[in-house]
Amino acid sequence: MPGKTSLQAFKQLLSLPSSVRRRTFSVLHRPPPNYPGHVPLTLLERGGLAIGSAFGSLRNPYRHDLIAALGEATAKPYFVSRLRRAMLENPTGRRILRDKPRITSQSMSLERLRQLPANTVGHAYAAWLDREGVTPDTRDSVRYIDDPEEAYVMQRYRETHDFTHAITGLPVIIEGELAVKAFEFANTLLPMTALSLVAIVRLKPVERKRFFEVYGPWAISNGLKAEEVINVYWEEELETDVDVLRQRLGIETPPDLRELRKKLRDQMKAEKAAKDARERLGATTGV
Repeated sequence: MPGKTSLQAFKQLLSLPSSVRRRTFSVLHRPPPNYPGHVPLTLLERGGLAIGSAFGSLRNPYRHDLIAALGEATAKPYFVSRLRRAMLENPTGRRILRDKPRITSQSMSLERLRQLPANTVGHAYAAWLDREGVTPDTRDSVRYIDDPEEAYVMQRYRETHDFTHAITGLPVIIEGELAVKAFEFANTLLPMTALSLVAIVRLKPVERKRFFEVYGPWAISNGLKAEEVINVYWEEELETDVDVLRQRLGIETPPDLRELRKKLRDQMKAEKAAKDARERLGATTGV
C-alpha cells in the first residue's frame, strides 16, 4: 500500500501546472538553474529567506546582500511581474528588455562620464558615485527569481538605483536612502522598498521629524506622479541635461539633504558656543 500511495502522489504531482510543480522539489533534489547564478527555492525556503533577510537588514542597513535577498524573496509572485508588464507596455521598456543592457564599470566608462558637462545625467551619475565612494559593480546579482526575464527586470532596477540617487541628489546615508526607497515604492510598488522604511526607527528624532515633514511627502508625491523610472534607458540619457530629464519624468528636486544637515550642525555648534560663553561669563562674574 505505501508503494501505491507514493505512485498516486507522484501522478498528482505530474498533473500540477509546471509553475507549481517546480515549487514541490525537495531540498536535496533541486531542478537545474534557469540562468547563471540562479538558486531555485521552495516556498518554505523563500519565506525563510524573506524573514531572515528582513531582520538582518534592519539590524544592519548597510548589508546590501541581505537587502538584495529581501527584494527578491518578496518580489514574487506579483510585483516583479507587474514591473515587467509595465516595461512591455512602454516602447522604451520593450527595447530595454530586448537589448538587456547591463550597467557595470566595464560597460560604462566613468572617466568619460566625468568629462561630460557638469549638469548632464552622466556627469551627475559619475560625480555621485565618486562622492559616495561606490561603483556600478557594488550591486549584487539576482539569484532567487526563477523567470530569467523577470530576474533581468530586478537586476535592471538594482543597477539603475544609483541613477535615481544621482538625479534626486539624495546621498547614501540612512536618511537619504529611506527617501529614495519611499520614492521607489510609490513608483515601482516593490515590497522591499516599503519594508526598508522600517529603518526609520534608526533615525535620530530630528532626522525622523525631517523625514516625515519633508522627504517622505516629497518621495510619495513624486514617486506616484513621475513616469516609471524602470523604463528610462539611462545609457541613452547620459548627455541629457539633468533638469530636462527630471522635467520629462515629472520629478521635482528635493531640498538638499546635505545642506540641511550642515545648517543644523552649524546651528547646534553656534548654540553650544553661545552657551559655553554664557557659562564662562557667569563663572568670572559670579552671576
